[in-house]
Amino acid sequence: MSPGRAAGPVAQLAGAIPAPDAAERLPAEADVEAAAAQVAEHATKVADTLNASAAAAHGEAAEILATTAQMAADPTLVTAAQAKVRDERKTPALAVWEAANGVADQLSALGGYMAERARDVRDVRDRIVAGLQGLPMPGIPQLEEPFVLVALDLAPADTALLDPARVRAIVTAEGGPTSHTAILARSLGIPAVVGAAGAVETLEDGRLVLVDGAAGTAVLDPSPEEVAAAEALAAQVRTFDGHGRTSDGHHVQLLANVGEPAGAAKAAEAGAEGVGLFRTEFCFLDRAEEPSIAEQVKEYRKVLSAFPGKKVVVRTLDAGADKPMPFLTDTAEPNPALGVRGLRTSWRNPRILDHQLIAIAEAASAESAEVWVMAPMVATVEDAEDFVAACAKHGLETAGVMVEVPSAALMSGPILARAAFASIGTNDLTQYTMAADRLLGSLASLSDSFQPAVLRMIDATCRGGDQQGRPVGVCGEAAADPAMAVVLVGLGVSSLSMSPRSLPDVAAVLAATSLERCRELAQLALGADSAEHARALVRGQLPVLDELGL
Repeated sequence: MSPGRAAGPVAQLAGAIPAPDAAERLPAEADVEAAAAQVAEHATKVADTLNASAAAAHGEAAEILATTAQMAADPTLVTAAQAKVRDERKTPALAVWEAANGVADQLSALGGYMAERARDVRDVRDRIVAGLQGLPMPGIPQLEEPFVLVALDLAPADTALLDPARVRAIVTAEGGPTSHTAILARSLGIPAVVGAAGAVETLEDGRLVLVDGAAGTAVLDPSPEEVAAAEALAAQVRTFDGHGRTSDGHHVQLLANVGEPAGAAKAAEAGAEGVGLFRTEFCFLDRAEEPSIAEQVKEYRKVLSAFPGKKVVVRTLDAGADKPMPFLTDTAEPNPALGVRGLRTSWRNPRILDHQLIAIAEAASAESAEVWVMAPMVATVEDAEDFVAACAKHGLETAGVMVEVPSAALMSGPILARAAFASIGTNDLTQYTMAADRLLGSLASLSDSFQPAVLRMIDATCRGGDQQGRPVGVCGEAAADPAMAVVLVGLGVSSLSMSPRSLPDVAAVLAATSLERCRELAQLALGADSAEHARALVRGQLPVLDELGL
């Protein structure tokens, strides 16, 4: 979900491209080579359009668009389609359709992250086929007036092209709280309800609908008073003064998640007290080999320079699972989310981690930011010991761990006897605690950090940190949820890291809530029987959420 309220006319995502007739064949007099060339031509056009959009975008949106563009330009897909044209005389549109479906089916069979990529392949398929058949390009409607976008689900490329000036709110029938749709909607400040079964059938084009992202509701034909109230809330402009605190003055560091250098400047402009999660993967993605140390230093300094004298937590390379890298990870792993990812990649290839730590140390010495370093996918005390030692070898004294695996939460005391801090990645911690793929829409109800089991994992981590006198932060999507932020602070979390756009909302709710109240609400949530119960208990005790439209 993405909090906020907005009303507007429904506009459904442009209809799916119909499958070409399976009996379509080129006429006898057709130029087969010219037909095969059309496949490559239109694939290139789609790739060029997506690349142009990626160049104009930033952060995760740019990454998503660039990845989808690569799929459109993938010679495997084009070659397979051209073979169907040449060998079976199938029309270019049918050949692309069948070739793409074959690739998508293979990805779906692999499960996990690779199954999620099948949607991207079908999105590329639809775009190429639309071009070949002269049909309108699928995607977000191009309307003059702002609207509420309704869809079965959004392809990542569509999500990355969302414009808050045109799209007032989003409702999808599929997806979960950590899907691309939900995450990017939050980063753009667009209210969204995901996983709303029956939305496409119920919310018809043109009907007025009021979307409440926090409550997870979409109400048809709201009254003028309800619409006016939503518009008044949407018109409120909140800012963050750069100092997170509860109503009684307890300091809670409010930090930003940064995925590439351009995002650092935006985070600083938003008032972030520092960076709680600097994702370094942008340096390594879409490459055949690791970047040089000099390249890494140059890019890391761009982020560090935006926060002179402030904390920047650098996460070492989180390769694997949803970020496969051919020079480091095995893309054929049957279950990559439970495979060799994060810190585990250094077991068989320590050189890349060593090079990255050299680069981080050089960048840190050249800038004045307070640099902390943490490793992803730490599961054991030995993992923590090895990583801290590797950091110390390069003069990086503030070395910590990410808590994404239940074993790390349960062993947080011994782990934090070695590491300087812990940062909880709630997206993965929820996935692994609930045994629910966070990219799978059908399991969206389990992918909820309000799940009591997840709250208990967070509580265990904070108790381990307290035992050792070590700070524990949160850098997952849960930190951007104002109601959850209160619970996290009540459990003992000392810093929250989120998208810059979420900072003012989280700051406003914390500023209206005392530390003692945070602790009371945390205990209420811990004692709940379900995520729905926990959320209702907390929200029911925080009237400020309704006052702010959150």
